[in-house]
Amino acid sequence: MARHRQADGPSTRATVALDRAGVPYSRHPYEHDPAAASYGLEAAAALGVEPSRVFKTLLVDTGTTLAVGVVPVDGQLDLKAVAAALGVKSVTMADPSAAERSTGYVLGGISPVGQKRALPTVLDETAYGFGTVYVSGGRRGFDIGLSPEDLASVTRARRARIGRT
Repeated sequence: MARHRQADGPSTRATVALDRAGVPYSRHPYEHDPAAASYGLEAAAALGVEPSRVFKTLLVDTGTTLAVGVVPVDGQLDLKAVAAALGVKSVTMADPSAAERSTGYVLGGISPVGQKRALPTVLDETAYGFGTVYVSGGRRGFDIGLSPEDLASVTRARRARIGRT
């Protein structure tokens, strides 16, 4: 996968971070429908890929800090599993406004890459079954494709089974 010029999609903190790190990725802008019931399923349909290859970025609150769980859009985040992967007793879903403040992204466009503050991140192990996975590129209607190994490297993610169907 080669890096793409801005003409292939917007420049965001996520694309800047990937460019700086020298990580190959592809840009996938699409027309976002504000009425879409699920941003992730909308992205999978727009990209023409199975939903299990498109991953959503969810923020959790450990009680002392926020953390990131990255799971397939056709599943859910297992809060007990992500807590175990982070080595904490329990987690709750982060307040949406706290998630936006911490990452610098808006809901529906939160990327695991290029967040304002680096947060502990856990990538669901199902990602490693694909050569390329897709995550938000930092805004609604824009995804990036990259290898799960590169995603884990650039986000310093731990690998664990944190998703459930």
